[in-house]
Amino acid sequence: MDDREIKAIIEGLLFTWGDPLNIKDICNILNIDKKRTFNIMKELIDDFDYNRRGLRIVQMEDYYQIGTRPEHYDWIKKLNNAPSKKSLSNAALETLSIIAYRQPVIKSEIEYIRGVKCDRALETLTMKGLIKELGRLEKPGRPIIYGTTEEFLKSFGLQSLDDLPLLEEIEQNLDNIIEE
Repeated sequence: MDDREIKAIIEGLLFTWGDPLNIKDICNILNIDKKRTFNIMKELIDDFDYNRRGLRIVQMEDYYQIGTRPEHYDWIKKLNNAPSKKSLSNAALETLSIIAYRQPVIKSEIEYIRGVKCDRALETLTMKGLIKELGRLEKPGRPIIYGTTEEFLKSFGLQSLDDLPLLEEIEQNLDNIIEE
């Protein structure tokens, strides 16, 4: 099978599946090795971007998903009359950023950093699929360990947690804003 046919099949798989699809699953379906699949995925992403197609392929670590371009949101929004999703509260955003940067992390650590309880924020973030339970700590009370999800990466346009800005950069930007 040539690369052109493989690209067409992958495009169909991503469209049909809807959810993020792991590169291992793509390899197994097509019966080709991971390196070749990775190179074809890179070419496919570049093709979509170069031709400024209405759809794009988003990579989140070893997962791929087809989606619309963010710059087309205003037009796509007109198609959907449903109210937009409610944004996250400041408390939820603070809690999410602590989890993103400190994971794996337990609730008491989050509350220590924030200085307030975070039950409601954790419930909201879990319900929205942005965080998940990674397990339980082997200590008294067996506290839940939290981490971010692929939905978190997708929602914030990140391929991996390595794409998060460095805390030093954020602090510097805040200092610059305060000085102005």
